[in-house]
Amino acid sequence: MHLNKFKSLEQHLPGKTYISGDAISKDDTKVFAAVPSKPEAEFPNAARWYDTVAATLASRFPGKAVGDVDEDDDDLDLYGDETEEDKKAADERAASKTSSKKKGSGKSSVLLDVKPWDDGTDMKKLEEAVRSVQMEGLTWGASKLVPVGYGIKKLQIMLTIVDDLVFVDSLIEEHQTEEPINEYAQSCDIVAFNKI
Repeated sequence: MHLNKFKSLEQHLPGKTYISGDAISKDDTKVFAAVPSKPEAEFPNAARWYDTVAATLASRFPGKAVGDVDEDDDDLDLYGDETEEDKKAADERAASKTSSKKKGSGKSSVLLDVKPWDDGTDMKKLEEAVRSVQMEGLTWGASKLVPVGYGIKKLQIMLTIVDDLVFVDSLIEEHQTEEPINEYAQSCDIVAFNKI
């Protein structure tokens, strides 16, 4: 099922460390998210790339991802270098998926900044309070603490939403004033919002 992704990745990577350029980029992050597991030994370039990106992402986002992974992403174009046949096949798959799914049930990736009240705020409890918000269509991802200044750190946390089910603005407005979040969080801001 995932062999096509691995083959495509293997063919793209000879002589390269990253998908595009000399450093990790959003292309690597996007492809990494689409690859369900480390490629087998028969794909050495892809396996080396996977280990490199995994180590880099783990250092930037030391938290553990929480939630379900969407395995239904076989039509993802990893590199944008499709042939006409590939495009036609992808269009047919998209048309069949559209007819079987609700119209407009896209997903978005969101990066939030959650700022504590002061340097005495328990950041572990702050993260637990944020992750305690659960609803259909919301999946929490990796997180990290980022220094702001004067010994204060903010929580940066990733989440994935189903656009038809979760509205980020109302999610923030409804929950940041509720217990236990308002006990630890002063404010919550959207840093990045990308359609998947």
